Amino acid sequence: MVTIIFFLVFAISVLLLSTLFFVSRIKPYCECEICKGYLSSSWSLEFKNLCDWYSHLLKKSPSGTIHVHVLGNVITANPKNVEYMLKTKFKNFPKGKQFSTILGDLLGRGIFAVDGELWNFQRKMASLELGSVSIRSYAFEIVGDEIRNRLIPLLESNQNGPVLDLQDVLRRFSFDSICKFSFGMDPGCLKLSLPVSDLQVAFDLASKLSAERAMTVSPLVWKINRALNIGSEKQLKEAIKMVDILAEEVIMHKRKNIFSSQNDLLSRFMRNIDDDKLLRDIVVSFLLAGRDTVASALTTFFWLLSQHPHVIDEIRAESSRLMGVTEKATLATFEEIRKMHYLTAALHESIRLFPPIQFDSKFCQEDDILPDGTFVAKGTRVTYHPYAMGRMESIWGQDCLEFKPERWLQDGVFKPQCPFKYPVFQGGVRVCLGKDLSIVEMKSVALALIRQFDFQVVAKDDTPKFMPGLTATVRGGLPVMVQERW
Repeated sequence: MVTIIFFLVFAISVLLLSTLFFVSRIKPYCECEICKGYLSSSWSLEFKNLCDWYSHLLKKSPSGTIHVHVLGNVITANPKNVEYMLKTKFKNFPKGKQFSTILGDLLGRGIFAVDGELWNFQRKMASLELGSVSIRSYAFEIVGDEIRNRLIPLLESNQNGPVLDLQDVLRRFSFDSICKFSFGMDPGCLKLSLPVSDLQVAFDLASKLSAERAMTVSPLVWKINRALNIGSEKQLKEAIKMVDILAEEVIMHKRKNIFSSQNDLLSRFMRNIDDDKLLRDIVVSFLLAGRDTVASALTTFFWLLSQHPHVIDEIRAESSRLMGVTEKATLATFEEIRKMHYLTAALHESIRLFPPIQFDSKFCQEDDILPDGTFVAKGTRVTYHPYAMGRMESIWGQDCLEFKPERWLQDGVFKPQCPFKYPVFQGGVRVCLGKDLSIVEMKSVALALIRQFDFQVVAKDDTPKFMPGLTATVRGGLPVMVQERW
């Protein structure tokens, strides 16, 4: 009893001290229109998503930058500011301790939760491994097998059947693929029976609850809940424990067997790292990055295709020119995938409008001034907003809200855009190392499904409504009816 009382007194003391510190850093209340709109949630009367409201505000701002004082957050959709943060003054805009605190329980010392030397070490290793021909071939083989042996059979078995949640199917596909690639293990989420995977459930819950930490105006609530082990923090702790147990089992199994000849990412890292806890953190980080982002991008891509059938016709025509008439289960080769410029353009255009990571934050290390003249005080959260940037006329022209793959083509050849006006894969020093692998995976899945099936989206909303999370997930999924073309 005495111990419990002591702990409660200690927790309350920490709360009071933290409150004083928190209040000194940001304004707990503000009379400006933006802060009043945020605190009252009045924005939800006009906009389905918070990201749409932010896009509206950023469009109205002459500099393309706004300040949400109650969050201590500067938000920008100005490409010059993005380049300044990610390249010019990269060292002054790290992820910061605040970010590491939010995701640290799940990601530990993984690449997405650290800065400095540990980040440099992991990035160099990841760059070396992900850039090799062997790992790219291994990834392409995994994706092909999953499409051929699970994804297509599942859709074939469901044609003319009940409504299918394509988002759930794509999330299962991505989870199977990234687990094979990262751990060398197969959770079997996409088997015909659509089984429940303990790892998938635990990982999804841990990701969701970690993201909810970032949604609060003050981090004090979740920190106290974590200290007392109650509420969502108790659930998060239990979910992370499940992820840890499964990861440790895989690592232990590999230690007992010959892993040097295996091609998965964990086996490759084990050749150079003896710290099993760090190995767990590294691989879980890649699991997070490779699973949700691919599924998110493909979900909104198929939603857009349902509203633009002429794009489907163009993709099919391009694939027929390159692949000819084939059996229905024939998948494109890597070289054929590489040559499909219109498909590449369509995917990039979809991700422009619906990036899987809608915003990304850094923390200013020392007082600074952004290129648009915005002063940023030390410790301020600075967020660049790819979702809003895809909707800026100043960046993409008056037709910025239209889905037009042609804007990425020059004489029929795909032409990349400046990464600082299209920072969906970040840019500069932090550019995504898995970009090429994820693009090939998305193109492989999209092409296989478009060539063999017709999809009818059951509910065609004007704008998808997203759930809070680390990546964009459509609330209610993507319900479709599936029909084979031949």
